[in-house]
Amino acid sequence: MRKTVLNVGCGPRGTSAIGPLFPAETWQEVRLDIDPGVGPDVVASMTDMSPIPDGSMDAVWSSHNLEHLHAHEVPGALGEFLRVLRPGGMLMLFVPDLQAIAQIVAEDRLDDPLYMSSVGPVSPLDIIFGFGAAIAAGNHFMAHRTGFTPKVLGRVLQEAGFEPVAIWRRAIAYELQVKAFRPPAPARVMEVIGLGPDAAG
Repeated sequence: MRKTVLNVGCGPRGTSAIGPLFPAETWQEVRLDIDPGVGPDVVASMTDMSPIPDGSMDAVWSSHNLEHLHAHEVPGALGEFLRVLRPGGMLMLFVPDLQAIAQIVAEDRLDDPLYMSSVGPVSPLDIIFGFGAAIAAGNHFMAHRTGFTPKVLGRVLQEAGFEPVAIWRRAIAYELQVKAFRPPAPARVMEVIGLGPDAAG
C-alpha cells in the first residue's frame, strides 16, 4: 500500500522536485494550492487545510511557501502541517535563508544575480521580497511577507509541536531545508534525517 504525501503550494504540474524523494511507485501525492489555476487536487490555504482530514498524511512537502505568509500566520500554518500528519509523519520544508542573504546585502549586492533558476536569474531582492518578474506579471501570490534564519525557524517549528527538528543549509540556493516530525519520531530517526555536511542546527 502506498504512503501519502501532501504537496502544499504545489504550483503547476511538473514544476515540483517532489518526485525523487517521494517516487510514485511507493507514494501517492495529493496536491494542494491556494491558486485554482494550477489545477490542484485541493484548493485551500496552508493556514486552513480543513479539507484534509486529521492524521491522514504520512508526509508533508512545503517548498518555498511559508515566507509568503505574514509572520503572525506562520504558527497557524505549521499547526495545520502537524494536524494532517500521522504520528511519526515527516515534514519536509524549504524556505529562503535570510541570514545568508543578509551577508550579500551587506556587500551592497542587492540586485546582483546570484544564480539562474528555471524561470530566470534570482537576486537577493527576489529572495527577500519574492520573485520580481512573477509579481510584475500579476502573480501577487509570489510576494514574500516574512522570513527565517535557522534559529527562528527551529523555534517556530518546535513551538508548533514538531520534534525532532533538523535544519541545514543549501548554500548554492541560499535556502534552509528542514526535516521535522510529528511525535513520536520513528525509530532510527537520525538515519531518516540524513543531515548534510552544512547542517545549520
